[in-house]
Amino acid sequence: MKILVISLLATFFLCSNIYAESLEERIKRMEDRLNQQEKTIQEQRKIIDDLKEELNKSVAKVKETEVTETKQPEMPTIRDYRQDDESRGIYLETAYTIKPYQVTKTETPSLLNPAISLILDTFYYNSDLSEEELEHGTIPGYSSLHGHNGHEHEHSGHGHSHGSIEKGFNLRSAELYLFAPVDPYFNLYATIPFTEDGVELEEAYFVTTSLPDGLQVKGGKFKSGFGRFNAFHPHAWNFVDAPLPYTAFLGDHGLMEKGVQVTYLPNIPFYTLLGVEVLQGENEILYDANAKSGPHAYTGFAKASLDFGEHSTILFGGSVTGGKTKAISIGHETEFCGDSTLFGAELTYKWRPSKYKSFLLQSEYLLRNQSGNLEELEASTVESFKRNQDGIYIQGLYQIGRWRIGTRYDVLDLFTDDFKLAGEKIDFGDKPYRLTGSLEFNPTEFSRLRLQYNYDKSARDSKINNEVFLQLILGIGAHGAHPF
Repeated sequence: MKILVISLLATFFLCSNIYAESLEERIKRMEDRLNQQEKTIQEQRKIIDDLKEELNKSVAKVKETEVTETKQPEMPTIRDYRQDDESRGIYLETAYTIKPYQVTKTETPSLLNPAISLILDTFYYNSDLSEEELEHGTIPGYSSLHGHNGHEHEHSGHGHSHGSIEKGFNLRSAELYLFAPVDPYFNLYATIPFTEDGVELEEAYFVTTSLPDGLQVKGGKFKSGFGRFNAFHPHAWNFVDAPLPYTAFLGDHGLMEKGVQVTYLPNIPFYTLLGVEVLQGENEILYDANAKSGPHAYTGFAKASLDFGEHSTILFGGSVTGGKTKAISIGHETEFCGDSTLFGAELTYKWRPSKYKSFLLQSEYLLRNQSGNLEELEASTVESFKRNQDGIYIQGLYQIGRWRIGTRYDVLDLFTDDFKLAGEKIDFGDKPYRLTGSLEFNPTEFSRLRLQYNYDKSARDSKINNEVFLQLILGIGAHGAHPF
């Protein structure tokens, strides 16, 4: 019996020791497993934190892109005046800039796949003046080559009329636009308007893309960097016709010349562009090709822009162009030989909180100085001639949805009207001025319908020219945004 009890006690103590050792091992294994799990959780938490950080960056980038597209949908950054280098240009829309349909859906233009577009500009016109009055109308003291509102009639020399304006239906132009990069160093551009009078190579020029330190060179035939309005083709104007100061001093289509332009974009906190041009001098209103052989016109300009607030931009600048002149546009059967200088100052305010709401206020002041001799061709007499004249236009446009309403006031002889022939001042009467109102509907970004009314008293007489335009603009093909 004792033996049995002792055996049982020994077995109990032995089993207790074995069980105790097994329990300690299990606890240790569980602790090791918990430590391993904790380490795994920490690693997974780190992965989750990294993924969250990447997600936040992606969301912020998407929001930034959406904001940018809301501010200026499908447009380059807020850098303009260098209108043909989209990476450095300030591109601002005029409500809906007419952009042919595939502009955002085609691949980047290449040497073998250039951007090609065609823009149709047509309108209906009516006036309470007769056809004869419109044809022979002038702005006394300014130009004998332009009628009321500067409607340009056919004449020899530089420039084209995009089709003369007559009562009824008019086709201003069907404008063909071509663009492609040549290689890593040059881009090539061409604008070819087709009118009822024929075909003309309006612009054809290259632009450098790889010069250092903000430099760029343009060469060929191009629209000068003078002023602000001068950069636009007629289909991109905010109104059907050009402002009176441009009509009087440069003609309907502004300063468009053969030559070379050099611009400099300094690396400073706000956008600034400096430029100089050497031009052939073929503009028949300001220079004329026969004034001197070779280049005889020169241009300089300085422009800048500042953003303030979330949706507002102000753009401002000054320009000057000058050179030799031999013009027949001053009076009937006269020829002026001498020197001409044109100064310009520009100011634009743009507010655009969204794609469907915007406000634009724009103004330019021009001052022309000319001195030389005026020859009466029939009488073969030569007299000293001098004139200092100025003009300004102010226009405002408000967009809501697909509609836009605009108004414009333009006037000549604002501060000075000094017209002297043989030392005697000639008074031409009242100041030429015009009031304009317009209503636009843009069904899409590829079409525009515009109704415009002009109250025109630019003829310096008692007659009032009440004009009505109904304009339709359509665009197809791949075409970049227009500079503003």
